[in-house]
Amino acid sequence: MKLLSIAVPSYNSQDYLDRCIATLLPGGDEVEILIVDDGSKDRTAEIADEYEKKYPGIVRAIHQPNKGHGGAVNTGLAAATGLYFRVVDSDDWLDFDAYAIALATLRTLHAQHNDVDLFLSNYVYEKDGKKHKRVIQFEGVLPEDRVFTWDEIGHFKLGQYLLMHTMIYRTELLRSTGLQLPEHCFYVDNIFCYVPLQYVQKLYYKNIDLYRYYIGRDDQSINEKVMIKRIDQQLKVNRLMVTSMDFKAIPNRKQAKTIYNYLEIITAVSNLLLLIMDSDESLRMHDELWEFIRQHDAKLYRRLRFGVYGLMLHLPGRAGRKISLDTYSLAQKVFGFN
Repeated sequence: MKLLSIAVPSYNSQDYLDRCIATLLPGGDEVEILIVDDGSKDRTAEIADEYEKKYPGIVRAIHQPNKGHGGAVNTGLAAATGLYFRVVDSDDWLDFDAYAIALATLRTLHAQHNDVDLFLSNYVYEKDGKKHKRVIQFEGVLPEDRVFTWDEIGHFKLGQYLLMHTMIYRTELLRSTGLQLPEHCFYVDNIFCYVPLQYVQKLYYKNIDLYRYYIGRDDQSINEKVMIKRIDQQLKVNRLMVTSMDFKAIPNRKQAKTIYNYLEIITAVSNLLLLIMDSDESLRMHDELWEFIRQHDAKLYRRLRFGVYGLMLHLPGRAGRKISLDTYSLAQKVFGFN
């Protein structure tokens, strides 16, 4: 069995796939790199085959008709033979030194028969034209360099979220949840992070800047204009997150709070994008989203609608909308996201 499986969803990635794979290969025989060519129309499939031929037993090229990011992650998870599983998008990469430390830590945990459900590390916004790199880390929030449980975590601050870039899940835990991400839909990485959290019991945090999260392409899914164009998919993911979690069934209070915070920020993003759109159509979608949440769980609706983010994004009148948008612009500058 491999120590770690890394799925690399790849669609028309010929211009940056080499950079990504070059940072994964130092894992050697302990790691399998699953390049999932998701129906690419450029040289991605050819590049993947070349890597498989050059690094047999380490790189596997998997070709499929286009299914979107979620479909590519599903395929990678189904094919994985590693004890642990993570996703590295084809335009991102891993830090060399931090990668070695992460593998050594996972190796030691396994040798001690102390495997964890979720291994966490930091990620860095690699934003074009920015010399200062924003690092998202969890010092003071998560215990470091030891196995811990939810009871031992602290309070997550603004900007500290357990995104896909922070996560290495135990493969069998992911499979035991029956996780299947929607195909042909963007933003499903939120479901990948969110849904399995309810099953996690043992965690480990290493304060290393492992994942390099590239921001800069105009067609990137997290580009604000692109997100507005794909607002239907953002709302679809938001609804799936609402219906996929029964907070009453999570006995640990801190675990439930962490998962709730994730849903709260995704719901805030949905509302913010609709606020930016500022049209009759966006107002209709806004009302439909909140009615959907209310119909599903009235208590959850009240908690989200009248929480900090809910109130901030529902300030009355044009002045209220301007305050909300100005706050968003400030957050962009402070936290370095797109």
